[in-house]
Amino acid sequence: MYNNTVMSKDLKPLNASSQEDEAQENNGMVRGLQNRHVQLIAIAGTIGTGLFLGAGSSISLTGPSIILVYLITGLFMFFMMRAMGEMLYQDPSQHTFISFITKHVGQGWGYFAGWSYWLSLIFIGMAEITAVGKYFQYWFPQVPSWLSQLGFLVVLTGVNLIAVRLFGELEFWFAMIKVVTILALIATALMMLATNFKTSVGTVSLSNLTNGFGLFPNGVFNFVVAFQMVFFAYQTIEFVGITTSETANPRKVLPKAIQELPTRIIIFYVGALLAIMVIYPWRQIPSNNSPFVTAFQLAGFKWAAAVINFVVLTAAASALNSTLFSTGRNLYQLAKENPNRLLHKFGVDKLSRTGVPANAILASAVMIALSALINVIPGVSNAFALITASSSGVYIAIYVLLILAHMKYRKSQDFMADGYLMPAYKPLDSLTIAFMIFVFAILFLQDSTVVGAIGATLWIVGFGFYSQWKYRKARQ
Repeated sequence: MYNNTVMSKDLKPLNASSQEDEAQENNGMVRGLQNRHVQLIAIAGTIGTGLFLGAGSSISLTGPSIILVYLITGLFMFFMMRAMGEMLYQDPSQHTFISFITKHVGQGWGYFAGWSYWLSLIFIGMAEITAVGKYFQYWFPQVPSWLSQLGFLVVLTGVNLIAVRLFGELEFWFAMIKVVTILALIATALMMLATNFKTSVGTVSLSNLTNGFGLFPNGVFNFVVAFQMVFFAYQTIEFVGITTSETANPRKVLPKAIQELPTRIIIFYVGALLAIMVIYPWRQIPSNNSPFVTAFQLAGFKWAAAVINFVVLTAAASALNSTLFSTGRNLYQLAKENPNRLLHKFGVDKLSRTGVPANAILASAVMIALSALINVIPGVSNAFALITASSSGVYIAIYVLLILAHMKYRKSQDFMADGYLMPAYKPLDSLTIAFMIFVFAILFLQDSTVVGAIGATLWIVGFGFYSQWKYRKARQ
C-alpha cells in the first residue's frame, strides 16, 4: 500500500544550522546530503559516458543541427523534472517518485512502475559495471574484466551502506571530474578560436560549423533518429530529484537544483558539442572514437586518450554509484508498499542503524554483480543485450506514468497551491507525453533498436495487464 505519511503543507525549511547536521526523518531515513553535494550532482547528473564516447556518433548523424536535438530533448526532460519536482516539494518525505504514481494513477500502475523501474536501473547498473571493467583494462590489461567489475562494485556498495553523506561526498568528486573536463574542452576551444590555431585538419574556426550548414544534411530520417540517441543520453536525469529528497532542507535545495537544469544543458552539452565542432570540421569527426580525445589531441595534448579514459571510468563509476543509491531506495519502497514474504524475510523493508536501506542495497548489488558472469557466457550475453534494449523502452513508459501522476495530482486534494508549481502544466504535460511517445515510436525505425522496442511493448502490455489484474483482484 502507498505510504500515507505526508508532510503538512505548512512545512517550513529547517534552520540554517541544521543544514549541516544529519536530520533524521520520521520514517527512519537520514537526510545526510548537503546543498553542495546536490548542486554539483545536479550539474553533472545529466552528463554520462554517452557524451564523452557517443558524441561523435550523434554529430555524424545530423551535423551541427544535433545541437537543436539536444535542446529540444533537454527542454522536455526539464518539463518532466518540473512535474516531478512539484510533487516532491509538496511531499519531501518520499524518496522515490514511484510513490506518486501509486497514489495518483493507481496501485496497479504503481506496482508496474516500481518493479519496472527497479529492473531497468539494475540493467543500467549492469551496463555501467561492464563499462567500468572495459575502461579499467586500459590501465591494467592483465586484470580480468570480471575481477575489476566486482572490485568496483564491492567498494561502491560499501560506500552506499555506510551513510548517505559518504555517498554524497564521493559523488561530489566524481561530478567534479566530469565538470572540469568539459569546462577544459570549452576553454581550449575558445583559446584556439581566438588565436586562429591551425591543426592537422585545418584552422579552428566558426566556419567549421557554418560551411555547408543544413538542418538535415544527412536527411530527415537521421535527424529524427538522433532524438532517441539523445533521449537516452539524458536517461536517469531524475536522480537529481531522488538525491534532493535526502538533503536536510529539500524544499530549499530542490527548486534550485531543477531550475538550473536548462543552463546546465546549454553549458555542458551544447557547449561541449560546439567546442568539438569548432575544433574539428564535423563531417570529418570519426564516429567510432571519442571526439573529446580527438579534440584535445589536435590541441597538442598527447596524453588526451589516457585522461579521457580516466574521465569515462569515473563517469561510469559515478553512474554505478548513483544506481546503487537509487535501486536500494526503490526496492526498499517496494517492500514497504507491497508486503512480500521473501522481501520481508531478507529484511529488504528495514533500515540500518545509519538510516540507509542496507539490505535493499545489498540485494540490488547482488543482481548487478550477475553481469560479471553474464558477460562471459556468449548465449546468455546475447539474451542480456536484448533485455537491456527492452528496458530502455520501458523507461519511457515510466516517465509517461510520472507525467500522468502529476496531471492527477493537480486535481487532487494534495495539491499545494503555494508550492513549486509547474507553469502551464496542462499543455506542457500533454506535450511531454506526446514527445515520449514520439521517442518510443522512433525505436521501431532502426534495426538496432526495433527488437528492444518490441520487447518493451510486450513487457508493458504483459506486466501492465498482470499488475492491473493483481490489484483489481485485491480490491474484490
